[in-house]
Amino acid sequence: MKFGLYSSIASPPRGEHIDRCIDEVIAEAQLAESCGFDSCFFGEHHQDTDGFLPSPLIVATAVAARTRTLRVGTSVILLPLHHPVHLAEDAITLDLVSRGRLVIGVGIGYQPADFRAFSVPMDERLARFEESVEILRLCWAGEPFSFRGKHYDLEDVRIMPRPYQKSGPPLWIGASVAAAARRAGRIADGFVGTPSTSMANATSLATVYKDAAREAGRPAHVVQMRDAWVASTRAEAEAVYGPHVMAAYKYYWDNKLAEFRSIPAGTPFTLQNLAPDRLVLGDPETCVREFHRWQEAIGAETFLLRFRHAHSGGPPHEKIVEAIKLFGERVIPHCREVAR
Repeated sequence: MKFGLYSSIASPPRGEHIDRCIDEVIAEAQLAESCGFDSCFFGEHHQDTDGFLPSPLIVATAVAARTRTLRVGTSVILLPLHHPVHLAEDAITLDLVSRGRLVIGVGIGYQPADFRAFSVPMDERLARFEESVEILRLCWAGEPFSFRGKHYDLEDVRIMPRPYQKSGPPLWIGASVAAAARRAGRIADGFVGTPSTSMANATSLATVYKDAAREAGRPAHVVQMRDAWVASTRAEAEAVYGPHVMAAYKYYWDNKLAEFRSIPAGTPFTLQNLAPDRLVLGDPETCVREFHRWQEAIGAETFLLRFRHAHSGGPPHEKIVEAIKLFGERVIPHCREVAR
């Protein structure tokens, strides 16, 4: 069982202190490396009033330059908004800079503001996404190619230099609905489950993904993002982390994201109602049990933990530092012991 951090870099309400947030996230990544975490991932949004950082590869490069073994990656790049050749070259550059530590996670996107910023119609996102995945693979192969698609028409292209990793960085697809999970099984190297979905839905999506991967003759690799927090007691974990995760869930609830549509109408919007089978929250022993339960249910090899939230900008950096240390000391070793 491997663990990574997923950091939402924002500074609500208006992004005033985003430079400080960047410094904090880099320090958290360095600490995570020393505490036994395997990776650190960043996402992408545009036009968010809280200053959500829009360029995850640049932040990942900064982290790669200040770490030695930590894998760095994106979860996710909004692939329909990027020219695939440009993205392929940026990924190659970071793969070389990091000596093969890069993972590229991609998704189709869901926020209209992201697409308005680039004049990309949302109804084109799926076709652009699938063409781009194919072009990324062709670019990373390092051989001459041409491509004829609805959105991209490329003639006699050969991208050099080659990536550090022989076949290019692993390409993961984030998914919150069954169609996207099937797509990941068909064309990706890994499936990334969303952090706020329930265990039942996460299990269903992972099953859909693994079945599709088997049909496509691809090895399955399940990555599960998870909203999680460890503290000395459950009460402390709820007090520190609860307000921040609930700020994110309020946004998802109000915008009817897929992972919240199954919650019955009229359900009181409280941490006590949303936490069971959704959050991993509590003392170290509870977290160890919960991660083994999640792994048994969905078959995840990697968990990406969302300690830092964009909608609230917290928890505070000093509390994240405490959680990383405690997780490294009293959760990660016990998860890996049983895994062996």
